[in-house]
Amino acid sequence: MDNIRQMPQHRRRKQMTGVKKKTKVQYFDYSLLAVMIFLVCFGLVMLYSTSAYSAMIKHDGDSMYYFKRQVIFCAMGFLEIYVISRIDYHIYSVFAKRIYGLSIFLMALVQTPLGIEVNGAKRWIRLPFGQQFQPSEVAKIAVILFIPVIICQMGKEINSLYGVIKVMVWGGISAACVYFLTDNLSTAIIVFGISFALVFVVHPKTAPFVAVVAAGLVALIIMAVVLGNIIQTTNLGENFRLRRIVVWLAPEQYASDWGYQTLQGLYAIGSGGFFGKGLGNSAQKMIIPEVQNDMILSIICEELGVFGAIIVLVLFGLLLYRLMFIAQNAPDIYGSLVAIGIFAHIALQVVLNVAVVIKLIPTTGITLPFISYGGTSILFLMAEMGIALGISRTIRFEE
Repeated sequence: MDNIRQMPQHRRRKQMTGVKKKTKVQYFDYSLLAVMIFLVCFGLVMLYSTSAYSAMIKHDGDSMYYFKRQVIFCAMGFLEIYVISRIDYHIYSVFAKRIYGLSIFLMALVQTPLGIEVNGAKRWIRLPFGQQFQPSEVAKIAVILFIPVIICQMGKEINSLYGVIKVMVWGGISAACVYFLTDNLSTAIIVFGISFALVFVVHPKTAPFVAVVAAGLVALIIMAVVLGNIIQTTNLGENFRLRRIVVWLAPEQYASDWGYQTLQGLYAIGSGGFFGKGLGNSAQKMIIPEVQNDMILSIICEELGVFGAIIVLVLFGLLLYRLMFIAQNAPDIYGSLVAIGIFAHIALQVVLNVAVVIKLIPTTGITLPFISYGGTSILFLMAEMGIALGISRTIRFEE
């Protein structure tokens, strides 16, 4: 300090101004927002192209029926993102257990007179003004918010077998409620998969989880083949899950009934080639049942080709990358785990949908996030994006 005082005034000013204080800059993940907006807009274009014909037939000539409804839900979703992204995500940890309990209560309502059946499945709750609500979507976000709370409370106990089982029991209860109360196996798998992914990330050992996944896949394949050989010679009755397994193993034998959707979807993919027939030029969209839902990727492949499907998967890859970036830079473990839960949900849903469309696994009914038609789905997906963006707001970088 004495040396500085003895310097000439102009040199002293120069040295003092050369000392810069490190400042922390608030961050907001505009990249995540941009990718999500692009996916939503692309989804709206493809939804109109895919559903215009079926909407015109089913809804008195209104070819924009599905499109208009989806636009309304998307607009509500963006408003939802604006509000949720400004909420301190730590408040969710306070209400996470209540949200978890609420999700189970809502799923139980499906078994009451409020529950309605759509396309042979009773998974929705009747709402006023002719609307419907799928409570299993609440279960996904409930697990994403609640399981991280349990892990944070457990501390190092999560590294033990008891800790892993304790967390997985909570995830298993929610998954069981999804399956038994709403008869939705695919969503139950996603709910349990989110819990599994969160435990996998925080646990120091990797090998046991890889072994469990590998053993589970082998067991499922063996069970499907054995079960398929048995039920092919028996009367399947009204069990649609057994039908799906049979169709998966031998779709050509059921081309006129149960395997019709699967085969027509494969024809759509094959006829599109690498660059597709052009937007709006699909022929298969006129005959594939409920094509705007879980089979929309097959029409993307037909109209935009394999190239279009690759672009979609790249966009999802970018979305997942930004979620992983938020998880790695979140200011605390709870924020990181919530971001990882959102990552796991979208990754699982995309993988399962693509696997169904290319007949890698039996039909599940899982939709393609942000692209397939569905009001409840888009609202809760955008709620998750709002939470992720809210976490990104708390990230600080030194400048």
